[in-house]
Amino acid sequence: MKPSRDIERLLEIMAALRTPETGCAWDLAQDFRTIAPYAIEEACEVVDAIERADYVDLRDELGDLLLQVVFHAQMARERDLFDFGGVVEAVTTKMIRRHPHVFGEREQRTPEAVEGVWAEIKAQEKAEKAAARRASGLPEQARQGYLADIPAVLPALTRAIKLQEKASKVGFDWNDARLVLAKIREECDEVEEALDRGDMAHVAHEIGDVLFAVANLARHARADAEQALRACNAKFERRFHFIERELKRQGKKLGEASLAEMDALWDEAKAQEGADG
Repeated sequence: MKPSRDIERLLEIMAALRTPETGCAWDLAQDFRTIAPYAIEEACEVVDAIERADYVDLRDELGDLLLQVVFHAQMARERDLFDFGGVVEAVTTKMIRRHPHVFGEREQRTPEAVEGVWAEIKAQEKAEKAAARRASGLPEQARQGYLADIPAVLPALTRAIKLQEKASKVGFDWNDARLVLAKIREECDEVEEALDRGDMAHVAHEIGDVLFAVANLARHARADAEQALRACNAKFERRFHFIERELKRQGKKLGEASLAEMDALWDEAKAQEGADG
């Protein structure tokens, strides 16, 4: 078995790994549920490579993500559910259908108009999928309602924004970012009240409200909340590493320095970056 640029070789490798008796014991032991977390992990690693502008890594990480698709398709083929060709056919059908201004007779539209067409077509697809489920004897999807198509397994911050965006399309939204900022202050006050009462269960509940409101503020400010938080994480990591380096230079280890010493080094790192945050 030799490497190849042909997708068929990847399908052959996956089938070989899943062949009883001669395949890989680990691969054979997997099922849809056990493999699902790896799809999330690999997608995150794709994003990480993009954030680092590491295109060598990006090529490899995209391959790892593709492998997850191939793995699921192979398991589905073994159960006579669908195969990789069916996956490709489904997505090509969807892309052609959702771009009538490119592949059909509709005229070219603005990005905003295209989004509107997508919403119409997705609603049709949702109804067709529900009918297909009923025809196949499958149960109705457990989650119902206007927001039900936003996956529950998305990262919480991303899902919060998607929930808010969809609710805003039917008019359920703030009309001024400053009102959201006021809501954040209100939620922070409620966190403080819960802390004063020593009600830690309620503190956690109120912190959730604060995070949801902050995500809403990012959306209103047209800031990518995930990217903003990743940048903040990187900044924290960079400055903390400066503290670690400087302590080592002074012959100290982390845990041996006082908070005041570490705060002073933090301020030094911040000053070197010329940052306000």
